[in-house]
Amino acid sequence: MARIVRWYGSGPLHLLVLVASFALTGYAMVSLFAVRPWEEAIWFVGAAILHDLILLPLYSLAGLSALSVLRHRAADGPRVPWINYLRVPAFLSGLLLLVWFPLIFRLAVPYPGDTALSDSVYLGRWLAIIGLFFAASAVAFAMRLRRLRRAGRGDRSRRAAGHGAAP
Repeated sequence: MARIVRWYGSGPLHLLVLVASFALTGYAMVSLFAVRPWEEAIWFVGAAILHDLILLPLYSLAGLSALSVLRHRAADGPRVPWINYLRVPAFLSGLLLLVWFPLIFRLAVPYPGDTALSDSVYLGRWLAIIGLFFAASAVAFAMRLRRLRRAGRGDRSRRAAGHGAAP
């Protein structure tokens, strides 16, 4: 067991899950390429180009912009890696937009005709979900700050009473 961990760098369960995910991905790719090989190849290359050449620089720039704008904080407060509390809801919102953009922006012409449902509710629901994502992230960030501040006050009171080590 120790030999596998030393060679691989992680436990055998991680290796098993990784091999299983590659096997599932390989099966999906073989199944898809058997039906429509050119369409899948074009989609795969287009998705790689879209991500690597357009989306990656855009969200890297957005992350750097957020860091540069919001880095000025009080030095006396606890240090919390706050950027992930902004990145996660932004990523989830973007993912939902990527999946549902034809319905959100009312571009799916056959949708109401095929399903007899209106596509007018998707924009409002998407905005509500985004609001919930960011609100949940803000609550999680506030709880983390509160926990760190309480822990910091507890350390200071123990040091003042002579029970803790000096900083």
